[in-house]
Amino acid sequence: MTETKPWLRNGWIEQTQNMLESYERLVKSPLIERCGSDADQAESLFNASFVVVSHDTQADPLLNYANRRALNLWKISIPILLETPSRLTAEPMHRDERAEVLARTARVGYVDDYRGIRIATDGQRFLIERATVWNLTDSKGNRAGQAAMFSNWLTLDQP
Repeated sequence: MTETKPWLRNGWIEQTQNMLESYERLVKSPLIERCGSDADQAESLFNASFVVVSHDTQADPLLNYANRRALNLWKISIPILLETPSRLTAEPMHRDERAEVLARTARVGYVDDYRGIRIATDGQRFLIERATVWNLTDSKGNRAGQAAMFSNWLTLDQP
């Protein structure tokens, strides 16, 4: 990734605040230590040791954020990420399961027990475990998409 300070671009300071505020409100725990400016917090989340990714509210949601860990895991650049429907992070045979967890999250606010197989842009498959998926709202309380975070994944053999 060659882009310098990506957390300052693409509306990611605001997106970071949406993710941090929504997570803390729903889960009753901070996602990261909330210190410094909004830009400092965006940098901290971007460089976190765990994966964070989010998508928007479209009928076929587009990815709109990924921290460094997520970009590296999915082997994707930011410009490509921002044009990618989030459903493409899962293989076709796993998309119904993914849709079910997103629907469950939409109903209950967050889930913290998600487990599923995902696929990187180069075809590498990986199993994520104990992922938290949560609904996002913006500073005015409007629906702003969904986000996921996880620290545990296992690279799988190629099919």
